[in-house]
Amino acid sequence: MIVQRSCECGAVAFDLHGPLRDVVVCHCLQCRKTLGHYWAATSVPTPQLHLRKSESLIWYRSSDVARRGFCSGCGSSLFYELDGEARTSVGAGTLDGETVLSTTKHIFIKDKGDYYDIACQAAQIARY
Repeated sequence: MIVQRSCECGAVAFDLHGPLRDVVVCHCLQCRKTLGHYWAATSVPTPQLHLRKSESLIWYRSSDVARRGFCSGCGSSLFYELDGEARTSVGAGTLDGETVLSTTKHIFIKDKGDYYDIACQAAQIARY
């Protein structure tokens, strides 16, 4: 299976090859600050992420163990990579149409904002 996706403005376009991991939602403070809310992502082994267009892809070193990829044109948050892990998380919101994915867990719920509730029945983990 090949899934073709892009940022909002189309300056970063990519294909995901193979099966996608179900969605994990992160409520940590860093995700909330870089996104304005929580991060919901699927993932693929990094070699299965193929960039078709990357003219405005910027990588931001968000901690001493990870980096985040976003479009400098439209600001779309696209990717998250942990150092030494051979997977790339991909924002679930970049996937158009039916995904057949489900949310399997919420992580860092101790950090979640007080302005929303977690309504789904997926596992909730205080830290990760």
